[in-house]
Amino acid sequence: MSPDASTSQPEFIIAGCLTQDYILPISGRPQINVLGGNLPYAAVGLNLWGKAAGMLARLGANYSLSWLDRFRELGFDLAGIKVLPDEMDLRRFLAYPESRTVFTEDPVRHFADRGLAFPPELLGYRSQGGEISSRTTPLKQSLQISDIPGSYLDAAAVHICPIDYLSHLLLPSIFRQGQAGTITLSPTPGYMSPSFWEEIPGLLSDVTAFIVDEPEVAHLFQGRSSDLWEMANVLAEYGPEIILIRSLTSGYHLFDRVGEKRWIVPEYQINVADPTGVLDAFAGGFLAGYPTYLDPVESAVRGAISASLVAEGSGVFYALDAMPELVEGRLTALRELVRPA
Repeated sequence: MSPDASTSQPEFIIAGCLTQDYILPISGRPQINVLGGNLPYAAVGLNLWGKAAGMLARLGANYSLSWLDRFRELGFDLAGIKVLPDEMDLRRFLAYPESRTVFTEDPVRHFADRGLAFPPELLGYRSQGGEISSRTTPLKQSLQISDIPGSYLDAAAVHICPIDYLSHLLLPSIFRQGQAGTITLSPTPGYMSPSFWEEIPGLLSDVTAFIVDEPEVAHLFQGRSSDLWEMANVLAEYGPEIILIRSLTSGYHLFDRVGEKRWIVPEYQINVADPTGVLDAFAGGFLAGYPTYLDPVESAVRGAISASLVAEGSGVFYALDAMPELVEGRLTALRELVRPA
């Protein structure tokens, strides 16, 4: 069952996960029992550039669909949100001491360390973030062909957020058979390990741009390479035109296989309040730009601006309060800082 019937032909599609978030940010108020997940953060990254999308995900019957009302108001199509008859545990706990460190276990200790009352809704919580993806058994969140509204198959551009191995094996080929000229994908940590090395070429063969964090790609290449550009070159040989690696220290490493160029796109410098969803927002901003400009650098700059606006505050919709002049000002400033590598 979907909360909506599709009434339009979306130009963009974003597939991913929705969660029920409990976040202890670097600064600012704790976020307790709020809308979360990679799908809404990527959607906000896209919407900052005036674009909306069809949203594709699976939910349990216990999820609050009212959290998605604002996306409907912003022009997003929710026909791809499938509500299953059973309940699903979509709780997610994140605690940040600083921007590159996150704790996802033992919420009782982290709330106590900050002198905060422990939310009873988190009783019995167990993080599932460290689990290895299954090659054969789908999760409740795993997307199926039958979940995709027919109108979504004619979309021009698709971003696939981290979900699971089986979803990522299925979705790029399905959308490539449709009208999608741009398919971007961010991997699930559960398969970014040496044990999945042989499966990676099949995952990337229909992908236009692969967007990944440095620790994940480093884990995949463990024992094979530690050089980001070498890793990007290997991944590009499997099919993607563009590899984007978010470095721990120097922004986004952009490898353009078609143009045979390498670029460093810096992160826009801000005071980070909450890093939740930063790479998802980057991917949404990149998706907003690439089908129009067909310029990976310009699209990556837009992604970096989306990421900066999301990280300055907490909550999925925080970035949408940014004034258009601020967005354009950052875009102009960051373009000047991009450099070839």
